[in-house]
Amino acid sequence: MVVRVIHIVSFRAVFCLLSLVCCLSEIHAEGRFKRFLTKTDSILTARYYRMPYDTNYVVRPETRLTLKLRGNLTGNSVRAKGTVHDRYFKSHLSTDHKATISIAAAYRGLALAYSINPSKLKGLYKDFELNINYYASRFCIDASYQRSSSLSGDMTINDRTIHLGHEEVDMKVFNITGYYIFNHRHYSVSAAYNQSYIQRRSAGSWLAGFSYQGGNIKTSDKRKEQKPNDPDVRIYAGHLGIGGGYGYNLVLGKKWLLNLTFLPTFVVYNRNKLCINDESRHAGRMKFNMLFNERAAVIYNFSPRYFLGMTAIANNSLFVDDAVTVHQNKWLARAFVGMRLWK
Repeated sequence: MVVRVIHIVSFRAVFCLLSLVCCLSEIHAEGRFKRFLTKTDSILTARYYRMPYDTNYVVRPETRLTLKLRGNLTGNSVRAKGTVHDRYFKSHLSTDHKATISIAAAYRGLALAYSINPSKLKGLYKDFELNINYYASRFCIDASYQRSSSLSGDMTINDRTIHLGHEEVDMKVFNITGYYIFNHRHYSVSAAYNQSYIQRRSAGSWLAGFSYQGGNIKTSDKRKEQKPNDPDVRIYAGHLGIGGGYGYNLVLGKKWLLNLTFLPTFVVYNRNKLCINDESRHAGRMKFNMLFNERAAVIYNFSPRYFLGMTAIANNSLFVDDAVTVHQNKWLARAFVGMRLWK
């Protein structure tokens, strides 16, 4: 009997000891996690308030967290024309508009967003699009990649016009624009386009930048199988522009912020190409070719905590060439309402 009691007591002691060790481990782990959060918050806070701006013109919001509900609409249209071995070609194609709803949260300048496309959930939209926007005090980048099978429209070869519907044309395009801000102490792009700063006084800046548009458009395998006698068309675009422009933030009272930015660039590299069946032609000697980048924003602040606004970004081109020209008009419009929390 004594032995059994000793075993029971020992088992209970071991169980209590293990429970105590687990509790202490959880407390220790919780303490380490809290210390990690505290250290991370202090690093983010120090980075957040390391001001690259003149605080008479631009300041940080006084709150830690910014929440936004956004509605986004994007579209793309492509026009091409050229002559390949005495065959005159012209086309005007456009993608379906993409509408998404997104929720964005930013803590001390670290942002996350989640988007929902109602049409994609219903199986009505099959395109893929990725937009990346980076706004620092000195240098900004707007980039997008689009893979589309919804491109549709008409193409004309000599006197024959052919209509192309959904899934009869495949498109892959990449656009990127980067620009340097000379008056980066007083002018904030972030205040207008992601609200991570607040523009207190009106200011503008000259910009120096570049633009690149590249990709290809071709008749799909589905189209070739259904209508093998129709011409196989492929359009290749690749052009780089360098130039400069101007951006301005207009502050009206304490409520309104208006931004306009215009960045024209001159094409210094052009690899546009048109192929019809097995015959092809490259773009001719450059004449007066340009890429244009436009930005616009309107922000209204109900109070230091609540705001709403609209932004628009567009990329388009102007080509003068008798051989091959490819014009693209890519745009993104966004409306949002936001709130700042947690001082």
